Amino acid sequence: MTDTSVLHLFDRLAALEQRIREAVALRRAGDPNPDDPFRGLYLSEEAIDALFSDARSPFPLPGDLDPSGVSDRLTELVPLTPLDAELLLIAVAPDIDSRYEQFYGYLNDDVTRRRASVGLALRLCGIPEASAPARARLDADAPLITSGLLVVDDRDRPLLSRSLRVPDRVVAHLLGDTRLDPGIAGFATVATDLDALPGTDHLTRAFAGGVRSVYLREHPGCGARETAATALSDAGFAALTVDTQRLPADHPHDTARALLREALLRGAGIVIGPVGTQGTPLPLAPLDHPAVPVVLHGTSVWDPKWSITPPVQVDVRPLSAPARTKIWQSCLAGKLAPDTDPGSVTAHFVLGPGQIRNAAHAAELAAIASGSPVNANHLRAGARSQNAAGLQHLARRIEPAVGWDDLVLPAPILAGLRELAARARHRDRVLDEWRMRPGGGRGRGVTGLMAGDSGTGKTMSAEVIAGSLGMDLYTVNLATVIDKYVGETEKNLERIFAEAAGVNGVLLFDEADAIFGKRSEVRDAHDRYANIESAYLLQRMETFEGIALLSTNLRANLDDAFTRRLDVVVDFPVPDESLRRTLWDRCLGPVLPRGDDLDLDFLADSFELAGGHIRSAAVTAAYLAADRGEPVSMARLVGAVAREYRKLGRLCLEREFGPYLGVALAG
Repeated sequence: MTDTSVLHLFDRLAALEQRIREAVALRRAGDPNPDDPFRGLYLSEEAIDALFSDARSPFPLPGDLDPSGVSDRLTELVPLTPLDAELLLIAVAPDIDSRYEQFYGYLNDDVTRRRASVGLALRLCGIPEASAPARARLDADAPLITSGLLVVDDRDRPLLSRSLRVPDRVVAHLLGDTRLDPGIAGFATVATDLDALPGTDHLTRAFAGGVRSVYLREHPGCGARETAATALSDAGFAALTVDTQRLPADHPHDTARALLREALLRGAGIVIGPVGTQGTPLPLAPLDHPAVPVVLHGTSVWDPKWSITPPVQVDVRPLSAPARTKIWQSCLAGKLAPDTDPGSVTAHFVLGPGQIRNAAHAAELAAIASGSPVNANHLRAGARSQNAAGLQHLARRIEPAVGWDDLVLPAPILAGLRELAARARHRDRVLDEWRMRPGGGRGRGVTGLMAGDSGTGKTMSAEVIAGSLGMDLYTVNLATVIDKYVGETEKNLERIFAEAAGVNGVLLFDEADAIFGKRSEVRDAHDRYANIESAYLLQRMETFEGIALLSTNLRANLDDAFTRRLDVVVDFPVPDESLRRTLWDRCLGPVLPRGDDLDLDFLADSFELAGGHIRSAAVTAAYLAADRGEPVSMARLVGAVAREYRKLGRLCLEREFGPYLGVALAG
């Protein structure tokens, strides 16, 4: 072993062994029957008489022992007095050298008690057993005990006969073992490879100035845990991070004491989170120590009920685009494809430092699997891999499979959709760098309304926008939102918005008029609560930080106040003849076998159908042709159109179907 602290520890144990040799010699000199083979199993009359004639006195300290010369590994843990260090050394001896079990069994006059008792430890330190100041060093509130370095067992015994024990983790630390305590390894980690994050100077000054309680209120993409760890590191502390979602439910006080002990051993601060509206899952009182900063982080505001010690409260904002780019580049240095800029590719993904590191690793693995350098698709897939899974229980996840070229829409409509995508892509620059963010507590969200008849391409357009951003589309299921009981709809919506805040995706409220309807004049209690629901949505949409799209067939039913809060409104018209011709050709596709009699111009001119109905008719015709084992003919397409007409409640008229009316009526 080359660790000087460990070598010093063994030197101190050698000195302790010399003291024990002298104590054993004194013990034997005063023993009336030193050769008794059953020594320690019973008390003879001679032994009792010897106890009456000679009260127990402290063992003399050797002249060359310097009580202040304690090991660095002992004094660096907590502010220990020389007596504390000696008591800890005496207690740890049997865990380092098994001979001390026999030594202590002999000196305790009980072969079954192989650890130093309180009385024996005091006497080996040259202190009378009745010394009140010395006994106080082993009280429940003494530094050795509160720090978890020493445990006094056998609480049912008199104080002097209680055993002293050093926890295994402390023994391992004294011997130079730097591994994390196995008891907390399932939910705690030591932060390493920290990124240089901006905006941590004030926290660093707070820790260096003696602040020991901090609460960080985090926002999506801010990385409060990494911010705290970086500030602690800059202030000279290691960072012991605790994931509250993996904490064991039982024995929280024991867990807190184990965390404090580990922090003391490492000279670390403790970073705990996330904490929520229900308070902290760990009791904070056992963590209160002048040498250990404690940082809590969560999304809710601080509740004074959580702790009697008020913390320094700090709002942690999302990383700026340049800061995110710097982390991406440091994680993927030398692994990126040429001309691939991770900053521009992932600019619209709101990720914290830890999420970026994980996303970069996921992108690197995807690149290895594909046998190519990390490209834009790998970066976007890695960023999506950091999405929380909670939203999938409340909304249907759609992985986009279409792009801008798949949309058949008038140019003004496409321009409106591209504007929505551009707002999502460049909001960091506009709202943060150019300071165009309004006041009033408004969020950084992007919201748009797509209004039009059924089948005009609203849902597909939402999918295209999500795909162009490299994000997933989450369609809100109204069945999970609407509730007949008062107040439950708002709660369901709040859960959706809260989960969406942790997801880099596009949120689509289909049939939005069902929940974003107009407020009405209050005539009864039903109207009142309906208006409360709409008012809540108005407020919540304004503070939303993500990307939300609303689609509706009935724009007139939406509350006017929503329109003001929307960034872009796109009205989808029924396609004209030229667009219908393109839609028929696109929906039939390049692979489907076509009959020679197909007349797409006739279909586009005669039937005023939206894109969704055209696609449905094309699919129906394809099934009919597949069943017959023949190409899609004009008769099959016209028959499929007739089916669409019947679904829409429209009549098959000769002026529309012309020479194919018989086919339509027969279908």
